[in-house]
Amino acid sequence: MRRIAPPLLALWAMLGLPLAAAAQTAPPTAHTLEQVRARGTLACGVNANTPGFTTVDSRGEYRGLVADLCRGLAAAIFGDATKLRFVPLSFATRFTALGAGEVDLLFLTSTQTVLRDTTLGLRFVQPYFYDGHGFMVRRDANVSEVRGLAGATICLQPGTTNEQITAEYFRSQNLTFRPVLFEQNEQVRAALAAGRCDAFGFDASGLAAMRSSLPDPNAWVILPQLFSKEPYTAVIRRGDESWFELVRWFTFALFEAEEAGITAANADEMRRITQDANIRRLLGAVPEVGQALRVDPAWALNAIKAIGNYGELYARHLGPHTPLAMPRGSNELWTRGGLHDAPPFR
Repeated sequence: MRRIAPPLLALWAMLGLPLAAAAQTAPPTAHTLEQVRARGTLACGVNANTPGFTTVDSRGEYRGLVADLCRGLAAAIFGDATKLRFVPLSFATRFTALGAGEVDLLFLTSTQTVLRDTTLGLRFVQPYFYDGHGFMVRRDANVSEVRGLAGATICLQPGTTNEQITAEYFRSQNLTFRPVLFEQNEQVRAALAAGRCDAFGFDASGLAAMRSSLPDPNAWVILPQLFSKEPYTAVIRRGDESWFELVRWFTFALFEAEEAGITAANADEMRRITQDANIRRLLGAVPEVGQALRVDPAWALNAIKAIGNYGELYARHLGPHTPLAMPRGSNELWTRGGLHDAPPFR
């Protein structure tokens, strides 16, 4: 066990990681893709209680945007979206579990930050969702801006950037608040329903999800101010470039498919009839991209057929016909004023 300098101990604590984990060097990173193939399943770390991203239904099936991203990656690797094992993790334990090799990657709602990206022995891949930190308050509190929460009791989750952002904002405004920490979403939900907290500080998508799950959603208001940039990315262990490339280009493939009009329903036909060289490479009509990524030429085709393009994913889990009803905003494609863009498939 190697010694950790005191400043690093504070850093690990701030990032929500157990100090026991900080005192160990990460296990050597082997070739994750080869390990996944040899095992025959992809182990995907998720949070099981985040509506719109990952929840577990009455039949024990994982549902949501994140759950489908895991399925899509399994389809890209195996041609079979069911060759997958979901591993539910808390925000406080997710990075430790990944570093210890308990999962192959996190497709959990994990924000990329410079300290996480440079100090944990992990690598953040490519944003698949852009969010921002905000607050949800009781409607009868008549609070219209965050300064009105001075002295309030605020529910927060340890090991998240939200805990840090809330503390920094209130300190910068010379305001006080009373944090109440709960590790699990269901604990936060129970506390809000019971009136133990005046507000909840979290990313806007999580606030919408929490509000939709409360006994009386109309009793809560999400304040309009956002206080941070929260890009969610897949997270892997450092030192495995081929795995990084596959996970990154899998994410890009979903953006490119939406831009090109390729859907789960028409992907086979598009591969058969298109003369567009970029689409032919994306869908494996020519093998060079799959060869470069060390997977089957039809890797992206299989993923899109399994889960759809990015727009289909968003509409199915977060769009206007879902309980969250979140506008796409920054999560639109670049051609429609959003931030999602894929480099050329060549």
